[in-house]
Amino acid sequence: MQAVIYSNGSQECERAKILLEKLNFQIQEYKLNQHFSARGFVEEFGEEAEYPQVNVGFKHVGGLKETLKYMSDKGMFV
Repeated sequence: MQAVIYSNGSQECERAKILLEKLNFQIQEYKLNQHFSARGFVEEFGEEAEYPQVNVGFKHVGGLKETLKYMSDKGMFV
């Protein structure tokens, strides 16, 4: 399965990336100021959005907490 991470390089972004790698996701990482601007991030995800933002497949899951809940609800942790 594929996942996309929108990252600003924070610890939370690194944690999300490591978690997804451990679960054998193919990861595409988009980095702030390399692949998108802060303004573009706000336009895409809203002013209240935190880093990272994660898409799993074609579904936008949300930040790290939402991603952990999504994965737990889908039974990805055993």
